[in-house]
Amino acid sequence: MSRRDQMRPRPRSRNVIELIEFTRHVADEVISGKYPFIDFDAEARWHQRIYRDASVDVWLISWLPTQGTQLHDHGGSAGSFTVVSGELAEAEYVRTGAHTGELQELTRPAGCTVGFDARYVHDVRNMSLAPAVSVHAYSSPLTSMTYYDLVDGALERVATLATDDPEPAFDVRAAS
Repeated sequence: MSRRDQMRPRPRSRNVIELIEFTRHVADEVISGKYPFIDFDAEARWHQRIYRDASVDVWLISWLPTQGTQLHDHGGSAGSFTVVSGELAEAEYVRTGAHTGELQELTRPAGCTVGFDARYVHDVRNMSLAPAVSVHAYSSPLTSMTYYDLVDGALERVATLATDDPEPAFDVRAAS
């Protein structure tokens, strides 16, 4: 690393409140028609990066019924997602309280926004009968994701994948 690189300020990560505001703003833009290119793919969730700078990246993701993720984190990035249309189901890993070590099942209808810190572990699925669209933001931009199984209340790492894509072409089930 050169001296000039050492002196260059590091990009400031955005906090969860800023990420929530960001995904809500972009969701409003999607609703107003700014991003008419949203597509749906029967084979895999369609996704498109719509913004990236040194501190954040933002994605549009579409979800057909039965499509979903596997239990994962965001590689140390904080984030937020806003459901633009449809409804998503989320299973959030509970770290503290009476339900520690469990997955809390939550319904995320259109207009719902979720913000999370860098330790957040969840999976997201479309369990409804209608397509869904969501906006996701990560800060710092994604560099990896770790996938987990839940075994007796503990997260057991299945695989870690270096990626800058929230929808990597990787089957975690095949890795375990």
